[in-house]
Amino acid sequence: MDAKIIPGPGAKAKASAKSPSRNQSERHSIQSVDRALLLVETIAELGGEATLTELSNRTQLNISTCHHLLATLIKRNFAAKVPGKRLYTLGGRLLTLSHACLQVDLPRRAETYLEAINRATGETVHLAARHGDIISNIAVREARHAVRVETGKLGKIPAPHAQTTGKAILAWLPEDEARRILGNHVKRYTDKTITEIPQIIEMLRQVRRTGYAVDQEEYLPGVICIGAAIRDQTGAVIGSISASTPKMRASEEHLNLIRTEVLAAARALSTDFGAPGISVDRARAAN
Repeated sequence: MDAKIIPGPGAKAKASAKSPSRNQSERHSIQSVDRALLLVETIAELGGEATLTELSNRTQLNISTCHHLLATLIKRNFAAKVPGKRLYTLGGRLLTLSHACLQVDLPRRAETYLEAINRATGETVHLAARHGDIISNIAVREARHAVRVETGKLGKIPAPHAQTTGKAILAWLPEDEARRILGNHVKRYTDKTITEIPQIIEMLRQVRRTGYAVDQEEYLPGVICIGAAIRDQTGAVIGSISASTPKMRASEEHLNLIRTEVLAAARALSTDFGAPGISVDRARAAN
């Protein structure tokens, strides 16, 4: 703990004159809010779980204060008690807020990568994010060709089982969670759409093995797409990026270019969010 330096009689006034903004900030801060946020940060610093004693020692707050603040945090789901243990952990509300934050931060960080894929391939590029059970397109770069893929609107994607932005995200969720999001019935869009849940789950396993998802005219006739997941420092999937091309341009060489660019962007974005990224070499080796 840092030692305190106690100023002399005239030093307080002098310090106040030099740093009025700091003193003004301290006057307007709310101690209980500051302490509650400190507890949340401390739980995270201690690996996501901590005892009441550990929190008290680390924050230098007394046990009673910690207990009351934690009770409020638990009520608002910013913290939680670990069942059967004397441990406090971070609450699910923080995950909801982090996803909301990503809705703003992800497009900003991805802008350069979307432009790079679009410039290298000339094709339509989509960025998607997951918010709860909803997967939505949140950014798009239109193709540079006269003949291009119809991108549709931004917002919720209608067919996560048939579109690469959805497949890439679902593949990195626990299988039970993916099944819940898909539901018991999925719609057929073309004669190539996979609609049986066991087959979809096996397809998602293949996406995990190769590192990328493919839509071979499963959502729109004559359209082929390649996408890959974006993950954060915990390895959790936070979004996906994909490029779509009309079948008339889908030569093996062009598809290899799209796959390489999409995987490189997904890996770089994942690294930007703290994840080790996705191996382009692994995906190339799978072909």
